[in-house]
Amino acid sequence: MTRGKLYLVPAPLDFGCHPGAALQDVLPFGTIQAAAGITHWICENAKSARAYLKRIDGVVPLAAPLQAQQIQELPREVHKKGDHQAGQFDARPLFAAVLEGADIGLLSEAGMPAVADPGASVVRAAHDLGIAVIPLTGPVSLLLALAASGLNGQNFAFVGYLPQDAAARAQRIRELESLALRTGQTQLFIETPYRNAALLQALMQTLQHNTRLAVARGLTLANADIRSQSVKAWRAHPPVADERTPAVFAIGR
Repeated sequence: MTRGKLYLVPAPLDFGCHPGAALQDVLPFGTIQAAAGITHWICENAKSARAYLKRIDGVVPLAAPLQAQQIQELPREVHKKGDHQAGQFDARPLFAAVLEGADIGLLSEAGMPAVADPGASVVRAAHDLGIAVIPLTGPVSLLLALAASGLNGQNFAFVGYLPQDAAARAQRIRELESLALRTGQTQLFIETPYRNAALLQALMQTLQHNTRLAVARGLTLANADIRSQSVKAWRAHPPVADERTPAVFAIGR
């Protein structure tokens, strides 16, 4: 029996934002069309997955009604602890329908699944089972932010979230700054939107005044705001606090 394929389906970057972007403005039509043809899904959250499928249906009719879509959620511990290391979660049981010939889509709440989001265990399991993995084209906030930052795009690293504890966060910021200034490697990181203001304040207080700091907020949205300048300039003109819009932070030289 022919096995199905695993499609990595990107989602718009407007999750939790109002207003959102028009789907056809941020995703290629080919991606929307491919997603509309999938009837089996692995996702972070079934409710947000259905909301996204409803948006797709508004552009290209779904191959099966929303109520008939087969949606499996990743376990809660995958969201909390991640699944990017081998052995953290065995996703192979999620592929029963694929082994019988059905295609399945992997979906995160924003951007590309398995990039700064859960899903690596699913992709790894597909490879282990001999299932073809097809990444579809769509927005990736990290790369959009990097391209718009003016920082080194030839040598960069994404380091995830910084510590929440103030002292530990400051120490981590100093470590990343030292690495960036010594090697020229751009350091990218993110935070939950309601902690963005606290992180930005910590960056302005901790970084050296000549270090370049870039913050990209609301990427792909009409109200997108991308600012890249020295920490000295940030301190001279502090930004308006925004604890609702997703942001990507980057530091370098």
